[in-house]
Amino acid sequence: MDREYVLGMDMGGTHTDAVLLALDQSGKNSASPAAASLAAACKVRTRHENLPVSVREALQRLASSLREKGLDADSIFARIRRVTLGATLAVNALVQNRADRVGLLLSGGPGLDPLRAALGEDVCLVPGGLDHRGEEVNPLCLAEIPVHLEKWRKNGVAAVACVGKFSPRNPVHEQGMAGAVRRADADLPVSMGHTLSGGLNFPRRVATAFFGAAVARMHNAFLDAVRAALEDAGISAPVFLLKADGGSAPLRLARGEPAQSILSGPAASVMGVLALCGARGEMAEGCSLLLDMGGTTTDVALLLDGSPVVDRDGMRLQGRRTLVRALASVSVGVGGDSQLHAHGAGAVRVGPERMDCALAFGGKRPTLLDAFNLCNQQVGGDTAGDVAASERGLAALAQVCGLRAEMLARRAVDNALEQVAAAVRSLVDQVNARPVYTLAALKAAREARPERAWLVGGPAACVAKDMARALGLPVEIPAQAHVANAVGAALTLPSASLEAYADTGRRILHVPALGLTEPIGRDFSPDSARRRACELLEQKLADAGVCGARVEVVGTEVFATLDAGDRGSRDIRVACQTVPGIAAHVLPSFQAADGGHHADRAF
Repeated sequence: MDREYVLGMDMGGTHTDAVLLALDQSGKNSASPAAASLAAACKVRTRHENLPVSVREALQRLASSLREKGLDADSIFARIRRVTLGATLAVNALVQNRADRVGLLLSGGPGLDPLRAALGEDVCLVPGGLDHRGEEVNPLCLAEIPVHLEKWRKNGVAAVACVGKFSPRNPVHEQGMAGAVRRADADLPVSMGHTLSGGLNFPRRVATAFFGAAVARMHNAFLDAVRAALEDAGISAPVFLLKADGGSAPLRLARGEPAQSILSGPAASVMGVLALCGARGEMAEGCSLLLDMGGTTTDVALLLDGSPVVDRDGMRLQGRRTLVRALASVSVGVGGDSQLHAHGAGAVRVGPERMDCALAFGGKRPTLLDAFNLCNQQVGGDTAGDVAASERGLAALAQVCGLRAEMLARRAVDNALEQVAAAVRSLVDQVNARPVYTLAALKAAREARPERAWLVGGPAACVAKDMARALGLPVEIPAQAHVANAVGAALTLPSASLEAYADTGRRILHVPALGLTEPIGRDFSPDSARRRACELLEQKLADAGVCGARVEVVGTEVFATLDAGDRGSRDIRVACQTVPGIAAHVLPSFQAADGGHHADRAF
């Protein structure tokens, strides 16, 4: 039987990682994850000015690796059944203030002033409002929108987000504002808050729509370019995009939900460790810490009893909460390529700037990896690249700041590890401030107290011993740790969620994310609402090419109300989702598929 393959690619701030995995067909129909073996893997420099070039280079490297093993790369590429991408394009644009400028149209309703939830410099409060049941309390007045659009064009606004209070209960005001924008400027991209989430938190819906609109143009341009690069390589498989919750979305759905993938980096790390280490059983019980040190940042996340811990309050961007479900994680600007800054009195700080690669790999300034090289060389530890170049650069910097090179390196390492340890403490404290939730079960659990740490990323081997000392925990590095993110992307299962609202008084069922409103009877029950919500989510996924996903209800709320005739009715709210997970565990032996070579020989 011909093997089937999956391709995972993760475009980080420093490197683009890619892996090609062969799936064990014997476990295809099993309820538990099947097995996978590593056929080829590579790591190339990320070209931020032209990410598709990084994709093409990675695909060429994979093909060359296959051919070196005597395999037919074209035939194997034709048997790839799924491609999953992870990228930091959107979050990097937000961090570096390169995202599009967004005009924000808000409509109100009872409660706080909508302007208190505003973001950006271009905001218009449109008169009108709905109440908590979606009934119009004030009609929408669109007269000022063309005036604001004209001003916004001059300010460089490239997209518009329309958000109204209680729009998940009735999208009519958001639709009215979006219609006015399209009539005034048909070429201006416009998004509506109710299509992004059915959650009723207005400030978080504003943030979700705003940040999604800010990155939508580059998000879709990137997907178009990557798709073209894959087709040029003879890969016609469905393409998925990794999401912040550890799941993936088919391209058709991902295009309309750019905010879902803004923080996919930590999710790729977590799912990669689950795929690489889950079959060994170490994570079945207890709390584990996950650290992914790349060239630019270190991402920190938690796993409890083998399942990632979820940030139940929604992804945070630039200090604002959103309605995007995400894994609980923090990032700190410390990576292997982080710059060293020497100050008076011998103080040394690492990062958060990353200007170049390490001296050991041809860079021009000393970085954290160079400091680790010098420290590790003294004790016979792991080093990377040209250690002599690291020594020369650190000696030159040490002379300027009046330190010995060894002391400078040690202070840099200690500063970096303290920053990471502080990030770990912050995450654990945040998680323990509220009940712990995991992707496996949305229920309260014991406190999260890490008992071990898993370290992945390019510098992992050089960092592990010092990291264990700084954290006071045993630190393990899984095999192929330097491409763990790509492994996680390759094996992540599709995920999606949906909220449905039933009002038996008004006799309607409304599903905001689908733009669907359908009639129901007065006897419509919570069980009926749960069944219908699951059916609609399954259909949504099937329409995007995903069949057989396991859907479960994660929340039901029922409120007694009175309708217009003072008759008793019910307001029913249902949330359902597919639970993210992995399609396969990578074989512990890491035997390469078809060729019988160990995968690590490819590097």
